[in-house]
Amino acid sequence: MKIYLVGGAVRDELLGFPVQERDWLVVGGSEAMLLEQGFCRADSEFPVFLHPDTGEEYALARTETKSGSGYKGFVVHAGPDVTLEQDLVRRDLTVNALARDEAGKVVDLFDGQTDLEQKRLRHISPAFVEDPLRLLRAARFAAYLDFTVAPETVELMRQIAHSGELSTLNRERVWKELVAALQGQAPWRFFEVLLECGALAPLHLALSHQAESIESLQRVVKATPSTEVRLAAVMYRTVAHSGGVEDLHDFLPLPTGHSWLLNALQQHARDLEQAAAGDAEALLALLTQLRAQQQPERYAQFLQAANAIWPELMQKAAVNLEQAMQVINSVTAADLQDQGLNGKELGEELTALRLQEIRMAIGS
Repeated sequence: MKIYLVGGAVRDELLGFPVQERDWLVVGGSEAMLLEQGFCRADSEFPVFLHPDTGEEYALARTETKSGSGYKGFVVHAGPDVTLEQDLVRRDLTVNALARDEAGKVVDLFDGQTDLEQKRLRHISPAFVEDPLRLLRAARFAAYLDFTVAPETVELMRQIAHSGELSTLNRERVWKELVAALQGQAPWRFFEVLLECGALAPLHLALSHQAESIESLQRVVKATPSTEVRLAAVMYRTVAHSGGVEDLHDFLPLPTGHSWLLNALQQHARDLEQAAAGDAEALLALLTQLRAQQQPERYAQFLQAANAIWPELMQKAAVNLEQAMQVINSVTAADLQDQGLNGKELGEELTALRLQEIRMAIGS
């Protein structure tokens, strides 16, 4: 029985990236042998086991034969007779088919190291087209690594996009790949690659005002790693020109934070224009409705996304927003409670006082 470190861990080590998780491949072993050593089964469909001490995944070498539609339509065979090459050749991309043996030697059967040097993603075999998930993975790795996709691989991705098999991917899996892409070095490549192979529409990820949307994403990448902000930057125009965030929910299981930010941008686009023009009422209403004082992290995300989507507008609005926020932080209900005010009367007086101070601060 031989054990190899495989896949992303080897790839990232060679690139000098921090290794997030390690996957191991067992060649010449069996389920009985691993269970005897204290491993436990981690997956009901695939021969993957958890190490008793480290909790890391160890998979038996296996082959996969296409037997139906979708990314689960395969017959899996695992056992001591499956060779290292047979296991690696079933993988998607050359840069993900690297292995390191127990002596530390890299096993590279498909010239993946050359592809790493040339920052290129290339499929291993024509079997790439058998799994529609590979199209999404290639686009995700393009974003994660800031790599290009080889033309011959793009051609196979086009075949997948036009096969109808993308419809077999569930919304949770599409979301998982999208989030991973948004966390990458160049998340806009995810959308560019999917566009090039004709997959954006089948995946319900087509962008309105595509060039501007991608530019917004490129701007915000420098500001924050937040997937909420990055998604809002690239999808805002699509949401604004469709049925709203609810339409996006039909195809992606958006978490609350992602939905909130997209909704907030939709609801307050006009308020930002008025804020830039020095409208004190709009400034106070915007900051109050966004609960900027109570939820500063969400407010910061709103500003980051807005700066990416409307950079010129936000350049004008920034000073007014900052001064209005200073007023809200300095003029508090506690100041008026000392005067015996409470309830509705307190709220009205607080609003009036803050408006007065904001007008003085912005010179309106």
